[in-house]
Amino acid sequence: MSPDLRTRLSNVELENPVVTAAGCAGSGRELAQYFDISRIGAVTTKSVMLEPRAGRPAPRVAETPSGMLSATGLQGPGVDVLLQRDLPWLISRGGRAVVSVAGGGAGEYAELARRISDAPGVDLIEVNLSCPNPAGQGRHFADDPEEAARVVRAVRSHTRSEVPVFAKLAPDVPDLVGLAAACVEARADGLSMVNAVRGMAIDPRTLRPAVAGGMGGLSGPAIRPIAVGCVYEVHAALPQVPIIGMGGVRTGSDVLEFLAAGASAVAVGTVNFADPSACVRILRELEEMLIDRGVTRVADLIGSAHRPIGAALQGGAAAL
Repeated sequence: MSPDLRTRLSNVELENPVVTAAGCAGSGRELAQYFDISRIGAVTTKSVMLEPRAGRPAPRVAETPSGMLSATGLQGPGVDVLLQRDLPWLISRGGRAVVSVAGGGAGEYAELARRISDAPGVDLIEVNLSCPNPAGQGRHFADDPEEAARVVRAVRSHTRSEVPVFAKLAPDVPDLVGLAAACVEARADGLSMVNAVRGMAIDPRTLRPAVAGGMGGLSGPAIRPIAVGCVYEVHAALPQVPIIGMGGVRTGSDVLEFLAAGASAVAVGTVNFADPSACVRILRELEEMLIDRGVTRVADLIGSAHRPIGAALQGGAAAL
């Protein structure tokens, strides 16, 4: 008998916990030639801004040991194209839509939220807080709990009540739990974590930074232990808050880790560039692992790493 893979993100129920990470699947069109995108829990769009944005010059991507360094500069066609072309296409294919938003200030985030939440088929809005704050001397909104809360509050107040708002957090901040708590206090319905880790690679041939702008975001398997630890820490502090966990996911076993740490859903990111069918493979691996363990509901795994050793899962299977 197949296990029940359904999971909940606030008031939204997904058929399974495997979703795509923002910036790693476009709006689903790129992956649709490899698998039916309605088979996964949801597609998270690339972070969208109000106006078209060219992004940074090349090079934007550099391979690193067990990871990838990227610095795209939030390139994209703007919210009009998302609403008129990309989102209707995704919905027409039976996909569930998590829309990631990015902006240069609370007002821009708020306007994006207003326009997007009015669109049919939007299941959830994810607030990308790893954007430079023009008033913060180059710091990101996620670096300051007060600024992050201001953005989240603006998004929540301009979003229809039935559309959940999730704040996306970076791991390299002074107080991650404090940041998470500030976002929840600002009425975030849940959290997405973690965003890429800021870092740099030097090209040994030129002795110059490998990506334009110098610093980039590190993703891939190299950051998974960091990401799992962050999810575990925040879930321990805020156990009632749903979390979309992400960072270096490649296998069903990786998804199992994030679920046990406290995530309710798990996003697949960088691996999509090397294996465009990774999401359905990972979902299949997860289902097989649950069957092998005798777990009947994926929801019973959420937060299991926090339970006493030997405690039984609600579904009757032995503890992980």
